[in-house]
Amino acid sequence: MRITAALSLLIVTALWTLGRDDAPGGPAAWGRLAALWSADLLLIQVVLMARIPWVERAYGQDTLARWHRWTGFASFQLLLAHVGLAVTAYGMRFFDPGMLWAYLALATLLLVVVTSVRRARRRLRYESWHLLHLYAYLGVGLALPHMLLIGSDFRSPVARAYWWSLYAVAAGSIVVFRLGLPMWRTLRHRLTVDHVDPEAPGLVSVYLGGRRLDRLPVRAGQFFVWRFLDGREGLRGHPFSLSGPPRSDSLRITVKVVGDGTSRVAALRPGTRVLIEGPYGRMTAATYAGGPVTMLACGTGVTPLLALLWDLPYGHGRATLVYRTRHPHEVAFLKELEWLAEHRGVRLVPLVGPRAEAGSWLPAEYADYDDAEALRSLAPDLAGHDVYVCGPDAWAASVFRAARAVGVPPARLHRERFGW
Repeated sequence: MRITAALSLLIVTALWTLGRDDAPGGPAAWGRLAALWSADLLLIQVVLMARIPWVERAYGQDTLARWHRWTGFASFQLLLAHVGLAVTAYGMRFFDPGMLWAYLALATLLLVVVTSVRRARRRLRYESWHLLHLYAYLGVGLALPHMLLIGSDFRSPVARAYWWSLYAVAAGSIVVFRLGLPMWRTLRHRLTVDHVDPEAPGLVSVYLGGRRLDRLPVRAGQFFVWRFLDGREGLRGHPFSLSGPPRSDSLRITVKVVGDGTSRVAALRPGTRVLIEGPYGRMTAATYAGGPVTMLACGTGVTPLLALLWDLPYGHGRATLVYRTRHPHEVAFLKELEWLAEHRGVRLVPLVGPRAEAGSWLPAEYADYDDAEALRSLAPDLAGHDVYVCGPDAWAASVFRAARAVGVPPARLHRERFGW
């Protein structure tokens, strides 16, 4: 994917070079190149998050989201460089009324960038942030008339063919994979809520039924974006992973009730229709190299790992689950975990209590232990295990640091973010 992006920028640069003979030079020329690079990266950014299945499987959504973020900020910085160079070259003529499309695109993309900064993003609800983020598509669309009507780099038939093709790929990816495929799967499988069961205080499981679920291409460890049509903001999507292996007649997700959106899930009634987008994620049995397995979960991060514990073909007594919660009553799926311990030899290691300190994955009770040494004591041969981690970002990052410190190779470290 990075090679594809580099090749795309190289093509854009070549087309700009070929078109310089009959166009102004100096700041104006460099401003045009900055604009072309910005537009190219913006379209690549759209494709990165178009949910193209084979791209998702190859890289994982967390990696694609990281590239999407970097590409987006780089594109916006180039756009600002374009504005600065254009003002230098043309002065007040740059603020001609004919530039209306460009001004609207700039304002729209500025809104998206500002709300994507981590500090601002943390202050927004997921649903609000996601809605604002959709304005990026509007910004892409508004930039097109400006490029075609004013840009001097589109006189060449080759340049026009390239840019129209790139826009077609980006728009087609969104229409097919963000709209068409989810709609088709929703209509084909007709998922509805069967019932909702409490698992622990503030934690509920939703059991869903539907048609031909054996043909739904989902694996344990993956997640969907769910939209429950309960009549109250039903079109707002929420990413929840499966908390059990997918079955031919049912699926199960488990949700922590932490706000308005998730409290709605706890109150769902049987028969509520469900729209699905996915499945996403590559933290599945396809990443399992064989041999012993160690899983580390924090809070509701246990849900995809529980599904994997049911699904992975590890030998008896060859799996360990380290389950971190703040309070004993927050431990969920105790009966299932006890069954797995008895029948498949899964070793359960509960770690209960508040965190020892910022940057550590251990609870306060074990504050005297070094993160890496604690992990090594749990599994002295951890470097030969497949290690699966799911939990809050900061906690999971501390687990990863400890795992790398004890010699676990990157290929055996598995983690996927499915939030924002």
